[in-house]
Amino acid sequence: MQDLPDACGAALAGRGRPQPARPIPHRSPIVLQTAFAARHGLTARELLGTLDRFAGLRVLVVGDVIIDEYVDCVPLGVSREDGSVVLSPSKEARFLGGAGIVAAHARALGAEVTFLTVCGADEAASFAAEMLDGFGVDHAILADISRPTTRKQRFRVDGRIAMRLSHLCPHDIADVLHERLAGHALSLLPRTDLLMFSDFNYGCLPQRLVATLTEAASARGVSRAADSQTSSQQGDIARFAGMDLVTPTEREARLALQNFDSRLAEVAAALRRKARAAQVAVTLGAQGLLLHARKGAVYHSDRLPAFNTEPKDVSGAGDCYFAASAMALAAGADPWCGAYLGALAAACKVGRVGNTPIRKADVAAELSMAGSSNLDR
Repeated sequence: MQDLPDACGAALAGRGRPQPARPIPHRSPIVLQTAFAARHGLTARELLGTLDRFAGLRVLVVGDVIIDEYVDCVPLGVSREDGSVVLSPSKEARFLGGAGIVAAHARALGAEVTFLTVCGADEAASFAAEMLDGFGVDHAILADISRPTTRKQRFRVDGRIAMRLSHLCPHDIADVLHERLAGHALSLLPRTDLLMFSDFNYGCLPQRLVATLTEAASARGVSRAADSQTSSQQGDIARFAGMDLVTPTEREARLALQNFDSRLAEVAAALRRKARAAQVAVTLGAQGLLLHARKGAVYHSDRLPAFNTEPKDVSGAGDCYFAASAMALAAGADPWCGAYLGALAAACKVGRVGNTPIRKADVAAELSMAGSSNLDR
């Protein structure tokens, strides 16, 4: 009998005997953007050092709280009476959203956080308070009997949203609530490093409140950041004048300028001038973001691609980016470092289902993986 090659003989000899299992290496869907890091001189050590400086930051978040409710449904058929689709709820989940989750992200990333908002005098407000307590966020929720706490219900069939139902009343808060909210915020500013306006355009941030707090924060050297979301509602990010950072989507930036034709870099530059902002980060969803900021003596625009190649749930990614990037600036990082950390935090967020806070450890773990050595020089 002809001798078998060694490899074949070893394979035959091993038949019938259990072979040691080879561990499957962990593969993260997050791909670090080394080209952007190289263009701006970013290293893993610098990024991790900035994360460490989040601890002890004193952050004040003011804005609209939202309760996000998801109802998974099973379709039962079509009604013979009126032709409507009949659904049966099978699972329900409820999350803290809006400015509340921005505050929770900031706390989970290491800051000491106080959150100020206005809610209805209802069970949803109690739920928001319980969630904030659980996340370790100090809060003052002013009750407004003229409105319900904003709730957004999403009815899903096979993972797809079939219908949205919003419970809200978007009028500006009354004068008495404005005075109480302003007074509380002004009393906190002497002990604040970062003021964040998280605006969903449901009445919590009337313009005079924004102007009062911005002027007082600027006079004290407090870092300032704003995000004003426009979806089914109308808003204007440019009304938050004098910020160190604004983070609109492309649609929000173009709406603020009524400019739907120019190149995105030109739109970002025009918005920076109109809003008198130090920098503008235009978030682009799966396409990442464009940052327009000072680099040396001149302003510069650069694209940062998205990090997560397998997103599971994109809801709340912008809120997470807003929190992490603003905190990086308040911690002394340059705009490019802030954008990188914000985008990485958002990548961690979209890798999980549900709007839950991203921890400092989540971001640090991605930077500390073997692949991050490509960022070191």
